Amino acid sequence: MRMRVRGPSGVATLTLDDSATVQELQSVISEKTSLPAFELKSGYPPKALDLAQFDGTVKLKDTGLKLDGEQLIAVARDQSATSDLLNLTRKPNPFDPATGNDPPEVPVPTHAGVMILRVMPDDNSCLFRALGTALMGDGLDIMHELRAMVAQGIQTNPELYNAAVLQKAPDAYCEWIQREDSWGGGIEIGLISQAFGVEVASINVQDLRVDKFNEAPLGSGEKRQRVILVYSGIHYDTIALSPDGCMVPELDIKQFDSEDDIILEKARELCAKLQASHYYTDTAGFDLKCNICGWMGKGEKGATEHAKQTGHMNFGEATG
Repeated sequence: MRMRVRGPSGVATLTLDDSATVQELQSVISEKTSLPAFELKSGYPPKALDLAQFDGTVKLKDTGLKLDGEQLIAVARDQSATSDLLNLTRKPNPFDPATGNDPPEVPVPTHAGVMILRVMPDDNSCLFRALGTALMGDGLDIMHELRAMVAQGIQTNPELYNAAVLQKAPDAYCEWIQREDSWGGGIEIGLISQAFGVEVASINVQDLRVDKFNEAPLGSGEKRQRVILVYSGIHYDTIALSPDGCMVPELDIKQFDSEDDIILEKARELCAKLQASHYYTDTAGFDLKCNICGWMGKGEKGATEHAKQTGHMNFGEATG
């Protein structure tokens, strides 16, 4: 089974066995497009192709979908789109040093340090803060600089970042992403990583998947630094190595050799501890509540349908 997929980084050809499952297709598309989460479109004019309706273990040949020979369009679907539509809020941060509930740690003896999570504020700029502190250090204008950098990258490459990829007219997207209440996602990570010439590895806490952006081409011998982000469904934090376990933020190491597999594996080990603490939001299946009328539902689809019917766009996770 062969098909082509167009994403923010261009077009790739996919070849899958006849026994391939829906989950395998999703993983290959994510790998080829560098999109941690995405929506698919196919046909002309392009129409939504919903893989979420199937269990991940279902074989593609049993879905009834005509995929062989098709060209698919993969569009970033992450917290930037969800929160912009729904004003989605996550549970309070469970890690509060003031109460003695510190984030988990993972010793890294080979690097004489401790792997730790640096939690970003819930201020709609968590992604820009997570990347900014790793690439530029702390500063009042980090978020504004990175948002402007994203807009410039889109404007200088209109063929790649078109309305089909952005799901908005490019000019409108550039205006939107520079607002302080607009959350960034895969498109922004790709552009920022390219601008700084670094690789960004984003670890999804829910399934421990590692999505890499701006990887050095295989066999190129090119050396790059790597920044590691933690994606918990609707929020980004950053990974740091504390030398000798001193835990002083000013001494954090947040850039690593992209070929250092030990560091990446220790980061995944840390995320496994976060997973065990349920430090993530299942945006597809989580229980949610409308903060306006009290309606209860499940997942993004339920929230989107309620928003269409009522105009309410303020949701949070239901508890209890």
